[in-house]
Amino acid sequence: MNTMTLRRAMMSAAVSAGLLAGLQAKPAEAVETINMIAIDGYPDRSMWVKEFSGFFIPRVDEELAKTGNYKINWQEAYGGTIVKPRGVLEGIKLGLGDIGIVTTIFHNSALPSQGISAVTPFVAADARVVAKAVDEIAREFPQMAAELDAENQVYLATGVVLDTYQIFSKTPINSLADLEGKKVAGAGYNLRYLEGIEGAAGVRGGLPNFYNMLQTGVVDAAMLWPEAAKTFKIAEVAPYMLKADLGAVNSKTVTVNKDVWNKLPDEVKTALQNVAVEYRDRVAGIAMDLAAESLEAYQAGGGTVVEMSQEARAAWANSMPNIAVDWAQKLDTAGAPGSDMLRAYMAKLKAAGMTPIRDWAAELTN
Repeated sequence: MNTMTLRRAMMSAAVSAGLLAGLQAKPAEAVETINMIAIDGYPDRSMWVKEFSGFFIPRVDEELAKTGNYKINWQEAYGGTIVKPRGVLEGIKLGLGDIGIVTTIFHNSALPSQGISAVTPFVAADARVVAKAVDEIAREFPQMAAELDAENQVYLATGVVLDTYQIFSKTPINSLADLEGKKVAGAGYNLRYLEGIEGAAGVRGGLPNFYNMLQTGVVDAAMLWPEAAKTFKIAEVAPYMLKADLGAVNSKTVTVNKDVWNKLPDEVKTALQNVAVEYRDRVAGIAMDLAAESLEAYQAGGGTVVEMSQEARAAWANSMPNIAVDWAQKLDTAGAPGSDMLRAYMAKLKAAGMTPIRDWAAELTN
């Protein structure tokens, strides 16, 4: 090899080595870490909290890991660590939590449109159907998102965690007449289910308090669902269940603090939105899967179940004022499409195969 050739070879090797060194020195794209505090006032043994922690969060992490651009550093605070059950809406509004599960039935004034399934009892005892229908209403009508926007929050998805409300009581209830004069614990709109029953009174309470309310005689009965009755050992204090199939109700909505949301990258927003819908369907499916098992567990724990006849259920439904029309007209008066939402919702339930005992929308006058 002559001197010129040797010199060229050495220069080529040097350039190659320099390029290689430059490539090796170039850092990989850094992963951006986003801190998020997830809150709920209910304890982590509550099914929807357990699924938020065990399903929602890992699924969001999984989606973000596909690109590796972002990672969320989660801090989870449940069971009163930051807020009580009624305090999630305010907590996210004030930034005490970044994302959380709002129990909407506690906030009929601030979130009136979220009551759409609660004001239409005796129609659908299927959490999956109700969850999908309510979430579709939320996406077709801007009212639900607007109400949360006023609370400094962004709507992600509505959840249904109960297959259907039932009546759990200290003494046997075999007919509608047996509810007369009884004090019944409930939350939100379901307290109005008692308005057509002589002397019956609704007493506002939260699920974690129902056991003590029953045990101490504050109430004679409570409206809840078998999975919750099993989880909170209601059979110990209310050993009788009236299987009235009052209906599934949307009571949980996943929201994000609006200030936090506005700073999130689009990729993270998309992951949160998509997984929220998955979470909606998963929780509703689990609610239905657990329904029969929980009913058996309630009976195994000493509970007795009495099934209400269709005639008695119809009598109960027809004894009530039309709380759905009341709800719709209040929204109409406030400039919101309450009547249109009610009609659309009832149509969705019928299209899904539900047969209303009382068609609440049929009584609309406008």
